[in-house]
Amino acid sequence: MQLVTFLYVATVARLAELRREAERGDSPVPTAVIIAGLVTAGIAVTVLVKSKAEAWMNGIPTK
Repeated sequence: MQLVTFLYVATVARLAELRREAERGDSPVPTAVIIAGLVTAGIAVTVLVKSKAEAWMNGIPTK
């Protein structure tokens, strides 16, 4: 019977904790803007490296 009482009290305490208004953190919008910026920067770096590599490969003389 003590186990059942313990589980009941633990469940009620956890539910009360979840219902309490807690700090929810930042809005997801700034995070999405940061991620979009990082993706854009990554694409720019990839395009730059690809163009440099193609220019280097085209500069190699053929027989």
